[in-house]
Amino acid sequence: MALHPKTEESCTNPPSDYSDLNAIFLSTTLKKPEEPSHTEDLMRNSMTIMERNKISTELVRITDHQIAFGVYPDMTEHGWDRDDWPEIQDKVMAADILVVGTPIWLGEESSICRLVIERLYGFSGELNEFGQYAYYGKVGGCVVTGNEDGVKHCAMTVLYALQHLGYTIPPQADAGWIGEAGPGASYGDDGLGYDNDFTQRNTTFMTWNLMHMARMLKDAGRLPQSRLPLRHG
Repeated sequence: MALHPKTEESCTNPPSDYSDLNAIFLSTTLKKPEEPSHTEDLMRNSMTIMERNKISTELVRITDHQIAFGVYPDMTEHGWDRDDWPEIQDKVMAADILVVGTPIWLGEESSICRLVIERLYGFSGELNEFGQYAYYGKVGGCVVTGNEDGVKHCAMTVLYALQHLGYTIPPQADAGWIGEAGPGASYGDDGLGYDNDFTQRNTTFMTWNLMHMARMLKDAGRLPQSRLPLRHG
């Protein structure tokens, strides 16, 4: 994917080696698997920056899968016939960086985004060997697109949820595009937004901050242990 010239420039002479890091991008678009997604278009901008710095990335579109409702790790153990979430959860746990991408509808994140947050929460009962939430030591961010106000509100909701689960949120860990208010072209339509300095700058800041924080946490080994083990709730 071609990057904004200023973003491209930022990929030269990186301050650290990131090649041992990996990132997962969860797309919560409402569109069918075969349809193009504006949100994913912006997410791939962030992915490209990471890939230029040798970070392994994967994008998972949630509508490609059948995800059961609920707040337990595997909902087939709670009456559902099928649940693809455990496979996605394994990828989340293997990743140093998680980026959640969502469109805006009626000023809020997508219904699928809420489903993803609920399923992530369902794993918060799992603790590491130090009695911390299993998400400790991982870094989170989010990407938001739409044709209406709500980027900051959606980012606030997603990032709050991630930090509550144990993710570390670096400074300016969100990026978005809304264009003009009301019906109209979305990010990526006829190249719209590709040369927008504000969107491209924020996407670049977000991506590098995620990379830096993930590097720092991995080098540190883990976050310091709490005085008392954490409990689910």
